[in-house]
Amino acid sequence: MSSAFLYLGLMLAIIMLWFILLKRPVYEAVLVSFVALVAITNKWGAIWSYLQTGLQTSLLYSMVVFVAMSILLTKTKIIDGAIAIILSLLGRIPGGAGYVSVIASSFMGSLSGSGPGNVMATGAITIPAMKKTGFPPELAANIESNASYLGNMIPPSANIVASMGAFTALYGMNPQYANSDTLIWIACWGCSLWFILQKLLMVFIFCKYYKVKPIPKEEIPSLKETLKKGWQGLLLPVIILLPFILDFFFKEGFFTQRLSAAGAKGMSSALLFFIGGLAAIYTVIVVKDKKQVTIPAMAKMFGSSIKSISPAIGTCLFGYMLGALFADLNVAEGLKAGIEMLNMGKLGLCLVIPLITCFMGMVIPGSSLVVMFGPVFISMFAAVGVNPILVAAMLPCICGVMCGITPPLALGMYAGMSLAESDFGKTVKNDLWWVFAQYVLEVVVLMGWLPILGI
Repeated sequence: MSSAFLYLGLMLAIIMLWFILLKRPVYEAVLVSFVALVAITNKWGAIWSYLQTGLQTSLLYSMVVFVAMSILLTKTKIIDGAIAIILSLLGRIPGGAGYVSVIASSFMGSLSGSGPGNVMATGAITIPAMKKTGFPPELAANIESNASYLGNMIPPSANIVASMGAFTALYGMNPQYANSDTLIWIACWGCSLWFILQKLLMVFIFCKYYKVKPIPKEEIPSLKETLKKGWQGLLLPVIILLPFILDFFFKEGFFTQRLSAAGAKGMSSALLFFIGGLAAIYTVIVVKDKKQVTIPAMAKMFGSSIKSISPAIGTCLFGYMLGALFADLNVAEGLKAGIEMLNMGKLGLCLVIPLITCFMGMVIPGSSLVVMFGPVFISMFAAVGVNPILVAAMLPCICGVMCGITPPLALGMYAGMSLAESDFGKTVKNDLWWVFAQYVLEVVVLMGWLPILGI
């Protein structure tokens, strides 16, 4: 138990020391923490396997695909058509594009199953639209990443199925919870609505703070004209988002019958590569100035953007390597034992457990946290008087949302930052406000201080 907390504490201390005091890049800090932990635990012989684990993570490559797609969409200005239509519809509302980002990204995140993947997919449209309407790049990046990770707690997210399994492991034979799956499903929606409202309120507050104003009436493009000129750009959201929807609703039936269960699963895992490539091909076909999409022109286009892409990719790779090391060291099991030994009251648990899952989620996927710790958390909260249905509904939130938005290992933030081309320091400072608000609302909901649908 003590060694698990020690390893996690050392990782965070080294990252903070290297990044804050020495003012070195965060990807360097993550790599240094990894090397230090390898040295302390004498795991030198396993370094190659940790590197392989990181390099075999498909999300790493899909991030490259989507960032490259975003560069292509931006440089060729094909995305300007979709942005112009958004502006014509929402230009009169201060921060209208930000509200669209919260709603669209939250619900698409629940279908895509990947926080960073959803940031890259929907962010390719929403982030440029926000920047065009006056949002600072760091704010646009954080609105998109926070909303996308919110999808992890919104039905029909796969994390909720894992939470249902954790609940069944404890109360499966209890007649009081015979319809627990339905109750949890409804409660998840009830909890999610509060967090969506919170994100919308945060957008409103930041729009006031940054003085994001409506576009002057004379500058708002005509909807008729934008549709006429930019209808090809309007197809981009369809190309990017439709495959997620089709995969979710037809995976178990149509695709499984034709591709087999293994084939349908493989298709789902390849969606992010497929969508990014499809959108890029579409862009090359419809762009008016074909000189922009010659091989030499695109090579120069991508080459000039390497410096903005590589830090985020490096941080993700080293983060995955850290996760593999922690799995080898059984850190999750040690933390689980430590949590079970804690003797806290209701408020103490509501304050501490979300913090612990936040830090663990930096190196352990949210769904894995739900599987490993779900029964423990539900039983611990139930013992101090928290409704177990509410705890089960909140597991996807405390395990799967904060992990992707909390610096320094926030994959969603890095994905949004890459698309927005925002400054790292400014993005982190702005993101901390979102993290704090998320944490406070988690505590409030777990304490039962808000009415929740289904509870």
